[in-house]
Amino acid sequence: MKPITDQRHIMLRVAEKQIESQEFATLFFNYALPFKPGQFIMVWIPDIDEKPYTISYHSKDRFAITIEAKGIFSQKAITLEKDDLVGIRGPFGNGFNIKSDDTVAVVAGGCGMAPLATLVEKLNKNTTFIHGAKSKEYILYPDRFDLDRLFCTDDGSFGRKGFVTELLENEIASGKSFDRVYTCGPEIMMYHIFNICEKHHIPCQVSLERYMRCGFGVCGACVCGKQVVCKDGPVFDSSALRGIKDFNTKALLKSGKDVNLAQYFSWRCK
Repeated sequence: MKPITDQRHIMLRVAEKQIESQEFATLFFNYALPFKPGQFIMVWIPDIDEKPYTISYHSKDRFAITIEAKGIFSQKAITLEKDDLVGIRGPFGNGFNIKSDDTVAVVAGGCGMAPLATLVEKLNKNTTFIHGAKSKEYILYPDRFDLDRLFCTDDGSFGRKGFVTELLENEIASGKSFDRVYTCGPEIMMYHIFNICEKHHIPCQVSLERYMRCGFGVCGACVCGKQVVCKDGPVFDSSALRGIKDFNTKALLKSGKDVNLAQYFSWRCK
């Protein structure tokens, strides 16, 4: 599927709101959206702003986005209710490359579960599913999937106390062989997952996050090294990641200023 680059907003009403936790809510829309797992849409709230969101639920005539309340836009978005209007553009970008007969691992960190959710629903049973977060409140969709999940949290409040990187290493050490690893979450986590995959010669696909404005590669706001995340990604494979010098190092602010990732994500949470 080629990315869609239609810049017209489609105005949709919220069909349903589902509270995931005190930190997350999911908004459902009754609309047939062509979509490949890993792609994103631009979501516009009139008089507020426009931001990119992945699709966290998808069916023939319905889709949803999951929102974490952390900045001005998301705090407004999470208060939307049934019949409220929003505008969408897209979907945009390149999604995950899926081979139905592969034996794979899916590694999710925190709200990185959202872009992986529709992927998981297309994978076969030969999937090792690892999901971590800083605490129980940040574990998305704990009861949603048919696949068994290996859970961990930083504070031990849900599942094993520890990190997803440790669980992936343990699975590999136990003798499991993977054709591919998919991951999304904090960039430092994905960087370590990528390095584990490189060490064991396993192809890896990651979903990167950068500040996006246009959604289709014109404005340059989301450049990461020589890659434009909204157009060339947001999903990148191992061969691309090896050449992205900004991966786990730096990103651009809205002003275009180059900063380290700690400064960038601190700004993104405001």
